[in-house]
Amino acid sequence: MFSTKLQEKSRRDMLKLTAAGVFAPALSGWFPRLAKAAPAGGKGKAKSCILLWMDGGPSHKDTWDLKPESKGAGEFKPIKTAASGVEISEHLPKVAQVMNHGLVVRGMSSPEGAHPRAKYYLHTGFREGQGGIVYPSLGSIVSQEAGKSDSTMPNFVAIGGRSYGSGFLGPKHQPLLITDPNRGLEDLKSSVTAAQLGNRVGLLEQMDKAFHREYGADSITDHKTTYERAVKLMQSKEAKAFDLTGDETKAKYGSGRFAEGVCMARRLVEVGVPFVEVSLGGWDTHQDNFTRVKALSGQVDSAISALVSDLKDKGLLDSTLIVWMGEFGRTPNINNRGANPGRDHYPRAWSLAMFGGGLKGGQVFGKTDKEGASPEKKISVQDFLATVCELMGIDHTKKNETATGRPIQIVEKPQPFTKDVV
Repeated sequence: MFSTKLQEKSRRDMLKLTAAGVFAPALSGWFPRLAKAAPAGGKGKAKSCILLWMDGGPSHKDTWDLKPESKGAGEFKPIKTAASGVEISEHLPKVAQVMNHGLVVRGMSSPEGAHPRAKYYLHTGFREGQGGIVYPSLGSIVSQEAGKSDSTMPNFVAIGGRSYGSGFLGPKHQPLLITDPNRGLEDLKSSVTAAQLGNRVGLLEQMDKAFHREYGADSITDHKTTYERAVKLMQSKEAKAFDLTGDETKAKYGSGRFAEGVCMARRLVEVGVPFVEVSLGGWDTHQDNFTRVKALSGQVDSAISALVSDLKDKGLLDSTLIVWMGEFGRTPNINNRGANPGRDHYPRAWSLAMFGGGLKGGQVFGKTDKEGASPEKKISVQDFLATVCELMGIDHTKKNETATGRPIQIVEKPQPFTKDVV
């Protein structure tokens, strides 16, 4: 009996040391190099992150990594930017003017080439179904590690499309979903007085307590967490950040839901929301690639340039990390699909871009070969996610426990790439 208790104590002590990062495995060699993009004393400088999610997988050869001399170069030409030696697509001219605040990461490489699995992988750093666990997304990790538990505002907001949620971290770190930024939070507007609202909430709490005593269901706790968040938000003066009516800066971001979503993201960061994701779909360009990418680039161009400029003017750029990415890239060659050729899924080599957040702007990290087909050195999703954590002051080696007590590291060491997945 004594031996069994001693073994259990030793096991618990080992788990505590592991959770503290004492035995955490090192990430691949690229992470320390990528983290050096932050200036001295800049690590942990970012207080908020805005993820601009390009749903469908944008073509790296038509945005951030043009190869004009390659076989599958396509129609677009590279242009110079405000960052010496950094060239990007001609259809991102306004972004080019703020590239001195940006970092282009070329040579990203990941193992998933199907949309659902790739999206899950990029949001969580884990492969779907791995270990039978539902893993938390980056937004939920930031909510837990950098959010304020007593804030009247949500710590994670997703605008324009569904995002990946909190997984085993629970409902407290689920994203607040905004489908149409122009409508804001209409569903939370109350037609009752504060006193009436308080009475109704009190009655609901009594009913929940009685039900929980009788049945002890975990779903009651989840339900309580959800409505408490809603009530706090309804009573918050900061909730006006969701209302774009009368915002004089909105026009600079362009037109449409994505532009409105990016403008709202800036407003949310201003009131202290630590993670906002804004989605722009349409990047799955198997057909008519160049027409579609040109139109999508126009939406991105105005929105990013306005966002960077506004945050800079407000003194918030260094404390706000902006990330532009999708689930993978597109093939370096152009497919033969009749009169409207396109590019297909390509996770082996692709690009993303980052702005602000304490980064040294005007840089390119990574490199692909002359065709844009293979990275000179693979940059894994884990390397990227660990870098975001580093810039936001989050210990990526920390371990959170699942409901069954299993410790899961925030960012695991990179998985090997095998021939059957790349």
